[in-house]
Amino acid sequence: MSFTLAIVGRPNVGKSTLFNRLVGKRLALVDDQPGVTRDLREGAARLADLRFTVIDTAGLEDVTDDSLQGRMRRLTERAVDMADICLFMIDARVGVTQTDLIFADILRKRSANVILAANKAEGNAAEAGVVEAYSLGLGDPVRLSAEHGEGMADLYTVLMPLADRFAEREDTDTPETDIDVSDADGDELDVVPVPTDAKPLQVAVVGRPNAGKSTLINQILGEDRLLTGPEAGITRDAISLRTLWAGADGVGVPMRIFDTAGMRKKAKVQEKLEKLSVSDGLRAVKFAEVVVVLLDAEIPFEQQDLRIADLAEREGRAVVVAVNKWDVEEDRQGKLKDLRESFERLLPQLRGAPLVTVSAKTGRGMDRLQAAIMQAYDVWNRRITTAQLNRWLAGMMEAHPPPAPQGKRIKLRYMTQAKTRPPGFVVMCSHPDKVPASYSRYLVNGLRVDFDMPGTPIRLWMRGQSADNPYKGRKKAPPSKLRKHTNSSRRQP
Repeated sequence: MSFTLAIVGRPNVGKSTLFNRLVGKRLALVDDQPGVTRDLREGAARLADLRFTVIDTAGLEDVTDDSLQGRMRRLTERAVDMADICLFMIDARVGVTQTDLIFADILRKRSANVILAANKAEGNAAEAGVVEAYSLGLGDPVRLSAEHGEGMADLYTVLMPLADRFAEREDTDTPETDIDVSDADGDELDVVPVPTDAKPLQVAVVGRPNAGKSTLINQILGEDRLLTGPEAGITRDAISLRTLWAGADGVGVPMRIFDTAGMRKKAKVQEKLEKLSVSDGLRAVKFAEVVVVLLDAEIPFEQQDLRIADLAEREGRAVVVAVNKWDVEEDRQGKLKDLRESFERLLPQLRGAPLVTVSAKTGRGMDRLQAAIMQAYDVWNRRITTAQLNRWLAGMMEAHPPPAPQGKRIKLRYMTQAKTRPPGFVVMCSHPDKVPASYSRYLVNGLRVDFDMPGTPIRLWMRGQSADNPYKGRKKAPPSKLRKHTNSSRRQP
């Protein structure tokens, strides 16, 4: 999905009808009565060869209070802020209304890419409304009939150049992962990519609401770039910021840092606004190379913290755990000991990941945090030669031989590293489907300890390889011929 398109406009102009046509399903309710859509609905859209995310929004109404219409308007404005492109739809049969003029002015200020669409434009009755649409000052209107599928080719023509631009942006922001460790000659490479201005190190700061994520990033930047406050949930979307973060040695590291909305338990995510924020944060994790899971020292390792860290591990990203608000902690030694014990027990898949204490408010511990990020990034790129791995595998099998389930002996023949970012290893063996998960964990934990790879996700695959059999494929002689040969040999003197 290269970009996000939000369909906005007055109630009953045909937004949900167009949404259903783009996603190819009747996901959104459609009715002649205005105001049927109240929540935001997101879907995977397809228009010719374009693939993108489309958001159906509630009808914009000129209200500013806390009524249902007011809340629906704020939700729609949030979708406008999140979307890459806004499709502003008017009813060509009704023409431009005063409400359309108000919202056209809002969209000019809030969105960089606005496409004007005149819907219900089939037939001569819509001609006057299409001409009137030019008065909105949003360029040439795209003439559509969402109900009958007319004008889709024109919409494609307008979207295509914007889609190319956003595809280039996605290629720039998406980190390289699952890199093959061998070059064309099959020799292992041993180069850790160095962050540059063109390819900065991408770091996402994630955590529960009010953990201090925006304050932490302001501290890294050295200026108040992000809105902060005591209220939970101020940050609504993932914001990326470029910086040159100088560590204790004074050397600056080019970084792109993503500030994300706080993620709460799914049961507590009642507002659709926060649901969008959480999905935005999950997307930021996918764009990151290193994920900093920020905890509140007063209430660390709640269920949602564990889920966030587990998500980063499943996505194959390097993980750093930072405990914030350490400046107000009294029993620091005892608290740190408890934190490390809880971390080892609750997140065994990230055993050994860096755990640092910081104060985003005072700036204490920032050098340690940068060092931990660079350490996690280095381990994420770790490469081990095949010779080292096979000597290590022989020692591991000698200390703890693989089991023999159902009497079938498992032979681990050799091991090699297939990729990095995160490190991935392949073990060639007999009966790969019979290797228990406990033995795979034994090998993964051994890799962490013996090759100094704490905390990073490690992928291990068991692949089958049959032993070389010199008689494989040769036909067996018929039993009758064997008997005749034997009998004739016995008659010989």
